[in-house]
Amino acid sequence: MKKIYRNSLLMLVAGVFVGSCASYDDVNDFYATPDPNYSEPYKDYGPVKSYIDRSKYANMSLGATLKVADFNKQGLAHAAAVTNFDNYAFGNTLMAGNIVNERGVMNFLAMKDLLEHVEEIGGEVFGSPIVANANQADGWMSTLVAPIEVKVEVVEDRLVDYTTMEEFNGAAEQERPNRPLVAPEIVKNFKGEGNALKCNTYSMVNIVDGFDVDPLGLYTITFYAYCDKSNSIFCTFADSLVKEKDTDAIGKKYALKRSEWTKIVVEAVPAKDATAGYLQISNIRNDAIYIKNVLVTHKPDNHRPQTAQEKNDTINYALRAWCDGMMKINEGRITSFDLIDEPIDTKATLENGMLDLKHSTTEKIFWQDVLGSENYAPTVSRVASEAFQKYGGDASKLRFFISETGLEKQQVFESLKYWIGIWDAKGAKIDGINAKLTLTYSENAEKQAANEATLNTLLNNLASTGKLIRLSNFDIKYQGADGANVAAGNITEEQRQRLASYYAHVIKSYMEKIPNDKQAGICKGNMADTSDPVGLWSVSKSRDWVRTATYKAFCDALSGK
Repeated sequence: MKKIYRNSLLMLVAGVFVGSCASYDDVNDFYATPDPNYSEPYKDYGPVKSYIDRSKYANMSLGATLKVADFNKQGLAHAAAVTNFDNYAFGNTLMAGNIVNERGVMNFLAMKDLLEHVEEIGGEVFGSPIVANANQADGWMSTLVAPIEVKVEVVEDRLVDYTTMEEFNGAAEQERPNRPLVAPEIVKNFKGEGNALKCNTYSMVNIVDGFDVDPLGLYTITFYAYCDKSNSIFCTFADSLVKEKDTDAIGKKYALKRSEWTKIVVEAVPAKDATAGYLQISNIRNDAIYIKNVLVTHKPDNHRPQTAQEKNDTINYALRAWCDGMMKINEGRITSFDLIDEPIDTKATLENGMLDLKHSTTEKIFWQDVLGSENYAPTVSRVASEAFQKYGGDASKLRFFISETGLEKQQVFESLKYWIGIWDAKGAKIDGINAKLTLTYSENAEKQAANEATLNTLLNNLASTGKLIRLSNFDIKYQGADGANVAAGNITEEQRQRLASYYAHVIKSYMEKIPNDKQAGICKGNMADTSDPVGLWSVSKSRDWVRTATYKAFCDALSGK
């Protein structure tokens, strides 16, 4: 198959085509020779979208999912998408998690290039979910709801003055098993400056203890030490060996000057599970060390958790900032969005038997945990709608969908319908449901009959909502009679034909069961085969795309054959 050659930018205008080869690769001023999907077999078929009867199915559209990077580089995926599909979806690549960094800086460069190009070629984009539980700006949101700094005063915890002490009652232990412990003792009038605590060689001595610890406090322990010879010590504070900052060293060495009092300042935090406060000095090998006095102070954690109202205000700010930034770049060009992605929990059940919304079980912030379950969609739709109109969007064209997977399960469907009812009653703008499909064709007749029955129930249920209905992730895997999936590299032509027939069945069932005015379209999950034979195109060894029987099935089904 020939490669694509570019005239100017090789931008194919996505318009209404007839099923003839003459207009397939020549649109206005842009020309491609040939289109990547123009190949034997099925070469007599035109662009897939040209087979939709627009007079009968005015709202029906055909979408394709691809990556922003693949679209923007205008290669095979780009040419196939703009030639054969009405609109393009970009998964999670236009979601906040891929655009907003931890500091709240928003990088819309790829989205800007994408929208400018789509506008120029006359195409449409289906917007990525505005909010969700996954692919959000988690670092930014965590930063926003972090505890607030407050002013705190330094607390004095313990003062031990050995210059006036007559007896040592602290703890001590030997540093080496083969060296007997020589217990610490009080030396009278040491150097003529009052008493001092003598810590003998090869011992580990708690020079101060008997105070409680604040697990979040920063402690400063100041003491004066004397040694006849140059020496160094390690310190352990509340079960935690004091280390140099930002290193993996064994411990921080504190040097003692020879024959003079050395002021030692230890800054430390207690070990995570520490319950008792103490400072232990160790590695006393060259000579005895004398301690004059010890002072322990700490600065309490200077943060407090945000109140519920503060957190609510903060998350509402984040939502406004995200929607404002996105809609400013959008300039009204994307008119259909997933408002919320996969809100339903599959395990947590309410008292009425419905499934609850997902809620965070970690430190990660979920929008609905702060906004409230019942106010979740109303708040998001209001903020997003206001931002859309603020930057030139036509409110009459704006459509919001709730996207969910697993809707073939009755409890999941009923639960989504229940929550949409609550959100509708509170003024949310919810125009449709974006049902994410998980379809399989089975060679086992009994399993396949069950697959088709499940599909029929799903479509009937969706139609009953009265909402616009969009089917996305429209990929069907092929399962052999043994229950194992058949890979794209192993599928036979006969199996491919069976798979294509089931694609056609799903398309025709959608167009029959979903009322014409409620058809928001079908979106292909993958245009070309992956490891599974899901594509309208297979990928040859030379990396060219070749039409499969599924391509023909799409064209025939959309035309009513």
